[in-house]
Amino acid sequence: MSLRWQQRLTERQRQRQQLGLWRSRPLLTSAPGARVQVNGQWLINFASNDYLGLAESPDLPLLAQGLHQQAGKAGSTASHVLAGHHLPHHLLEDELADWLGVERVLLFSSGYLANLAAQTALLQDGDALYHDKLNHASLLDGARLSSARFQRYAHNDMEALARRLAQPTEGLTMVVTDGVFSMDGDAVCLGKMLSLVAEQDGLLVVDEAHSFGVLGEQGRGLFAHQQQAADASVLRVGTLGKAFASSGAFIAGSGLLIDSIAQWGRSYIYTTAQPPYQASFSRAALRLLAGEVGEAARLKLDELIAVFRQGAQALGLSLLPSSTPIQPILLGSNERALAWQAKLWQSGFWLPAIRPPTVAQGTARLRVSLSAGHSVEQIESLLTALAACQREEGVCA
Repeated sequence: MSLRWQQRLTERQRQRQQLGLWRSRPLLTSAPGARVQVNGQWLINFASNDYLGLAESPDLPLLAQGLHQQAGKAGSTASHVLAGHHLPHHLLEDELADWLGVERVLLFSSGYLANLAAQTALLQDGDALYHDKLNHASLLDGARLSSARFQRYAHNDMEALARRLAQPTEGLTMVVTDGVFSMDGDAVCLGKMLSLVAEQDGLLVVDEAHSFGVLGEQGRGLFAHQQQAADASVLRVGTLGKAFASSGAFIAGSGLLIDSIAQWGRSYIYTTAQPPYQASFSRAALRLLAGEVGEAARLKLDELIAVFRQGAQALGLSLLPSSTPIQPILLGSNERALAWQAKLWQSGFWLPAIRPPTVAQGTARLRVSLSAGHSVEQIESLLTALAACQREEGVCA
């Protein structure tokens, strides 16, 4: 490596460390669950997106093994459009489509790839694309890679979106939003958004990574929860690595839209399909998630959310208006968020400090991620540890 390259990268790393933005990878040496071993220390895990606690289910791998109809657990060996589309993939797509009541589902190896494909495959030069200010990075990257004129509107502000949509455009219109926002935990109001998009004959893309499995009857997500219909002008993106406790992602929608993404979505066409056994694992997770196991988990999760919010508000912690398992505690500065993270780690709790550029400057936070795998006692212990952080700073509840 040349000296100029070394100097550039060393300086960038130094600046990131000075700003309190350096990222490191915790090493898990246990199976995922509500209690995990991280860097050699056992911690109560509030960092995971295992919202229903299925990662700890002893029934899930057994059910997956029973559903798998191919010998071995080898990889798919190719992309879906070559030799990589196996029977478990096909069955999973059909079962997800039936669950959601849509014409078609298309599988992806990750949610990031799915969010790239939905926009790059469908948009052309002259089209207009509008994004919520707090959309996930994968959605924003998909917008930047598309050919459309890209603008953002104020977070969850339907009046701001209406003003954007009122601007003249020579092409077609697409609006893209998270369903439940990953760092704030709040949800979009679908009814108003659907009306605004319909007025422009537009397409609506909703990333339901954090609502599928968690919200609505049988965990069908935000549309079911808000009792809204997803018609042929709606695409819904879901991930299988959160409430499903599996891996991969999918896009659900009309046959015309899904076929178009399969034809022109580069992140679909040029990516090796996930291993067939992983698709069988997701099929098993869907059965649990949509059945009595999932219903019981969602009821328990609602109880835990209420316990946490009541206790956190009693402490005077700065919460955001979230009724989902994502419960951020706003701390402001990067230094404060890192200090609280370290203090909680010492006390046996794993809560990640979320800092820019993931969130806006001055809004660093701890992201509390609740799971049905937690107990009320663990939530109460966490609240006690948070109160200790306050006392150390001289903050009275």
